[in-house]
Amino acid sequence: MGKVIAIANQKGGVGKTTTAINLGAALAKQDMWTLIIDCDPQANTTGGLGFPRDPARRSIYHALMHDVPLRNLVITCEVEGLHLIPSEKNLVGASVELVDQPDREQVLRKKIVDLRNEFNFTLLDCPPSLDLLTLNALVAADSVIVPVQCEYFALEGVSELVDTLNRIRRSHNPRLAVEGILLTMYDDRTNLSRQVRDDLRAFFGDKVFSTVIPRNVRLAEAPSFGKPVFLYDPECKGATSYVDLAKEVINHDEEGVGAGP
Repeated sequence: MGKVIAIANQKGGVGKTTTAINLGAALAKQDMWTLIIDCDPQANTTGGLGFPRDPARRSIYHALMHDVPLRNLVITCEVEGLHLIPSEKNLVGASVELVDQPDREQVLRKKIVDLRNEFNFTLLDCPPSLDLLTLNALVAADSVIVPVQCEYFALEGVSELVDTLNRIRRSHNPRLAVEGILLTMYDDRTNLSRQVRDDLRAFFGDKVFSTVIPRNVRLAEAPSFGKPVFLYDPECKGATSYVDLAKEVINHDEEGVGAGP
């Protein structure tokens, strides 16, 4: 059975899109048939995978608001085995338009049922907010990856998100697990990065991934060329870190690992 993983954090700039693009590509390179659904109206994942804005291209918006089947929206990426359902700026209106729909938080979950088993992994890249789009992703997901930038308020931000996940489990999605908390933009030369790492591991234990994603210039440059880092500089530290993360995620799936928040 295919696994659906949301990538979520209400804070912006923590590496959600970078993780969606490069974890997706890394999973595909591990022979995992992988789909990324770009649930963010900014469409950065769509652009970062080499698909510039195109008003004529149908997107996740058309699935949520016009009942277009998800399978009709899937496009093939340059990395073999990696696929995308793109986003667009009109998706920003979906949060408002969904409000009046019955079971508005269940729309994506219902639509993804027929598609999920065609892929080993489906990654949902969420907006940097806890709006109806993010809620739809978390209700549709089996688990969530929480990217956390190594900065001063990291622990506070993750604690708030975990509280939100607990509420979602009680009200909408009792099976939702924490796939893992992912340390991003890690610089082991600084005391702050090491302190944030140690604090998160002390507080959340084995819910924190062993893999950390370093600050890496090549990793940051790759989206501007519309490529995952594996097509831009496969030997850089950012690329090797996402390979390690993909292996952790695959091992979690094989072992049935999943802890509630």
